[in-house]
Amino acid sequence: SGAYESALAGQRSVGELTRLIERTMPQEHPEECTGDEAQAVAAYIYDEFYSLAARQRKGLDPPLHVELMRLTVPQYLNSVADLLAHFTPEVTRQRRGNKDASPDTDGQQEPGLHATYYRSKGMSKADQLSFERTDTRLEFDFHEAAPAEDIPVDQFAIVWTGAIDAAETGEYQFRITTPNGARLYLNNDPGEGRGKLRDDSSVAGQAALIDAWVSSRKLRTESARAFLLGGRRYPLRVEFFKYQEPTASIKVEWKPPHGTWTVLNSQVLTSANVGRTFVVETPFPADDRSLGYERGSAISNEWLTAVTSAAVATAEEVVNRIDLLSRGLKRQSDDGKDMSEADARASFVREFASVAFRRELTDQEANVIKERFFVETESPEAGLRQAIVWVMCSPEFLYTDLCDPQQSRSATAAAQRMSFALWDSLPNDQLRAAVTGNQLNTPEQLEAMARAMLSDARTKHKLRSFFHHWLELDDRDLSKDRELFPEFDEQTIAALRESLEQFLDNVAWSDASDYRELMAADYLLLNHRLAAMYGPTNSLTEDADTAGPAEQANATDDDAYERVVFDDQQRAGVLTHPYLLSAFAYHNNTSPIHRGVFLTRNVVGRALKPPPIAVAFKNDEFAADLTMREKITQLTSDSACMACHSVINPLGFALENYDAVGRWRTIEKTKPIDTHSAYTTENGERIDIANARDIAQLALSSESAHRAFVVQLFEHMTKQTPAAYGPNTAEELRAAFEADQYNIQNLMVRIAVLAAEQGPVPAVNSTAATP
Repeated sequence: SGAYESALAGQRSVGELTRLIERTMPQEHPEECTGDEAQAVAAYIYDEFYSLAARQRKGLDPPLHVELMRLTVPQYLNSVADLLAHFTPEVTRQRRGNKDASPDTDGQQEPGLHATYYRSKGMSKADQLSFERTDTRLEFDFHEAAPAEDIPVDQFAIVWTGAIDAAETGEYQFRITTPNGARLYLNNDPGEGRGKLRDDSSVAGQAALIDAWVSSRKLRTESARAFLLGGRRYPLRVEFFKYQEPTASIKVEWKPPHGTWTVLNSQVLTSANVGRTFVVETPFPADDRSLGYERGSAISNEWLTAVTSAAVATAEEVVNRIDLLSRGLKRQSDDGKDMSEADARASFVREFASVAFRRELTDQEANVIKERFFVETESPEAGLRQAIVWVMCSPEFLYTDLCDPQQSRSATAAAQRMSFALWDSLPNDQLRAAVTGNQLNTPEQLEAMARAMLSDARTKHKLRSFFHHWLELDDRDLSKDRELFPEFDEQTIAALRESLEQFLDNVAWSDASDYRELMAADYLLLNHRLAAMYGPTNSLTEDADTAGPAEQANATDDDAYERVVFDDQQRAGVLTHPYLLSAFAYHNNTSPIHRGVFLTRNVVGRALKPPPIAVAFKNDEFAADLTMREKITQLTSDSACMACHSVINPLGFALENYDAVGRWRTIEKTKPIDTHSAYTTENGERIDIANARDIAQLALSSESAHRAFVVQLFEHMTKQTPAAYGPNTAEELRAAFEADQYNIQNLMVRIAVLAAEQGPVPAVNSTAATP
């Protein structure tokens, strides 16, 4: 006892165990057990005590099951947004002469905003329509001129309408710079009266996010902030007018999370008409991440307080918008008479609760809504408010898979599991229709639905958030020593992040959706700023911007990202993207340890034990002429350290050709950089690692690396461990991933279908909360 550090158990396949046995067993003479004999030994070890299934069968490990979880914070925010969106009517835009509005008769969406240009007359700012077009960039300087010959120079107005795409969840900043009058409306319901361009902004429910309507005749900037959910589109309207000022100009910018101030342009703007999205702004405590992924396992007083506050805010939203939200619902009773206000509100809440609970209501629940909230309360409005709070605080809404045990394999349960796996949200109308139409009863039907769901922007946002988790994008400070790296400023960091985001999206949503391209791509996506810092000479050509004021709306932005191919040894997918190389580095130097740990755990898929001794890296304690590799070699030379650093260091050293901001280099401290190391794989094979492409090849040929990617994606999508769905789930998904040519989209579909087919072990006979 005590002779071995850990039990002989793990996640290797029989093939991996066979290769390990051939290289290491017997310890002194491994050549004595090879081929069929090694495979037989591996199969025996795997089936008797190594695999999870064997350990559970023999009682060595307890069986795992799918756990009942509450909504995570992203799931809660998305579910509330989509719950109210279900009742929000589609926005249509009709031709109305010189009123608010642009024609959308052909239903086409274009990049940019729809612009209507008006001739003004006195206080009638939108007096006569001059022309309409799509503007792709909200930056105009008309100087002392007018937008068109038939528009008076001294007074005119412009209205831009459409929508803006928010890629990430977080706080967005907006600002308008103008010497004239301007207002910015974000995420409002369509309202009557705005087409008149009133001097006040008192239209009910239509407060401007930025109100700079009163001109100062001097150039000024007004700004505001808004919290938005990622993967969604929000209605946007900008109003502008000139009245007797000497000049006319306007610039509208935003600053997204992790971004910099940028003029709104066609990359994020669309002429589409969309409805308001309700965004809960209540602060929630962070979700539990103790197992390495976010899950809704923690219940605290802080969480309960947040749930209650958010429920009250949701009720206020519903009460304020009830006429709009209930517009499409039944208004007459079964006998053909108009419903009373109380009955109409009760009918709305029953539909609201059904969507929120992701199932049909029981008779008891329907009666509770009518009797408790619309018979016993003082007014229909008070009843509506109380009923919405009841729904939002119900376990039926707050838990992702709280269904009757007899219904755990039903189409209704499958629909909600699949929607949370792919969207982090509740089922939409299409999924609900598939349930009632018996279109979610077979594996083939579930797969077809999952594939259709991939095209939804929420799926793309969820995969992007997985990449953030996998690559640890949100956990790192990229700031650098400005004296050493003066060009590595906020704009460069934002551009690098955008470059990485576009690369990940392009690969994942291509037809091949190939994980191998993530690892081994020999190119970067660079704009002109990044090309000057990272690209080969003349990698991008400069295009002169010769557009005049009236043509600026359709000018091409010079920050477009283009594919730049490098020497075969210089770049290898995400492994050598400058954003990641900068993230896993010190503010003034590289960090082979940080890079090596990341690669070991997240890319190669090997587990690391906590260090026996915490040793801080103190640069000043080393001789000034030592390279970083020489310093790390000294620091980790102790035998206790080398148990892990024999794995970490070779991977980190292989990236020493990249400095602290990810630029290629060959010299450090006047010495040629040495990136070569001997590396021992999990299977006991010793290989040479000399550069990033060697690491990429190691990952691409390693079942452990593939399994690690599969498991992390599974955990991110389902908020559960794969072993809870069966002891062989991770290996079966890995094998399918390999058979599918490492197609990421196919892997997402397989995970969603698996989650849909199997729910939690029945443990609770749940009913909705009783008020």
